Amino acid sequence: MINIPLHPPVIPPLTTGLQRPLWSVMIPVYNCGQFLEETLESVLLQEIPEEEMQIEVVDDASTDVDVEALVNRIGKGRIKYFRQAQNVGSLRNFETCINRSRGKLIHLLHGDDKVGSGYYRKIEALFAQHPEAGAAFCRFRCIDENGNKVYNKSSERQTDGILQNWLLEIGERQRIQYVAITVRRDVYEKLGAFFGIVYGEDWEMWVRIARNYPVAYTPDMLAYYRKHSASISGSKFLKGEHLQDLYSAMKLIQDHLPAEKKQHILEKSKRYYAAYGLKVANELWHKLHDTQVIHAQIEQALNLSRNPLLYLMILKLQLKLTLYRLWRQVYRS
Repeated sequence: MINIPLHPPVIPPLTTGLQRPLWSVMIPVYNCGQFLEETLESVLLQEIPEEEMQIEVVDDASTDVDVEALVNRIGKGRIKYFRQAQNVGSLRNFETCINRSRGKLIHLLHGDDKVGSGYYRKIEALFAQHPEAGAAFCRFRCIDENGNKVYNKSSERQTDGILQNWLLEIGERQRIQYVAITVRRDVYEKLGAFFGIVYGEDWEMWVRIARNYPVAYTPDMLAYYRKHSASISGSKFLKGEHLQDLYSAMKLIQDHLPAEKKQHILEKSKRYYAAYGLKVANELWHKLHDTQVIHAQIEQALNLSRNPLLYLMILKLQLKLTLYRLWRQVYRS
């Protein structure tokens, strides 16, 4: 059984006096071999020397390709490789990444995402300008399996700087992808690693950081988050369990919010993610045409919110299903 920590795992500090690079680019990998070469190339193209940047792939016992051979072929010794003895799950693999990091700044770069030219130097400059920041992130683009644009994330502000009222903003809904954000190692040492849930765990972490530290931001689009078939049609999405995890994240996030704002933010989060669940239902309908999957999404969305606008969205979705059934009947007759 994969271990899901119930509390933030402790990240011990590194030995005092150890010679350390500024950067640790830690790349957690599990069965994403078709994208990993592009991910690694995107880091190597930054041409940051080894004394400044640790690059390491942490493989959670992948079975799709020979990850070590791929890393050796692309990295030619520049990229280190570590493989878990058995599959430990994403949260424990992230914990391993953080514990194996030696840099002052940690970038958890998933093996199916990629960075744009200048990401590391820009984020480095943000930390230099705002040394009080616990984390720094950029605007990102969502891409599909082939690297085509799906959407561009809207800007949080128009200029570089510290985000104001960020705890309340990020507390309402997820606004960051792993690929876009870098966290100081000593922040993980103070706050611990990811825990509790395997979908939405990053959202809780970004809120935890915002509660304790200022967060810096640049509107420059320097990161690429990949949304592909495995990420949308996994079992959690098919059963609507992603919405259950998001609600669990909301409840965890309540601990980090001001008492007078908790209920208001929770209600806004529930309305937003209920609507998000129906958006996912639409995507899954066009992909799978499976009514059971759609009904699971609707059920979980209604568990989050009974907003009147939600019922209108459900009505439109149900109309699609009805028209499809009628079309099938005519086609078969």
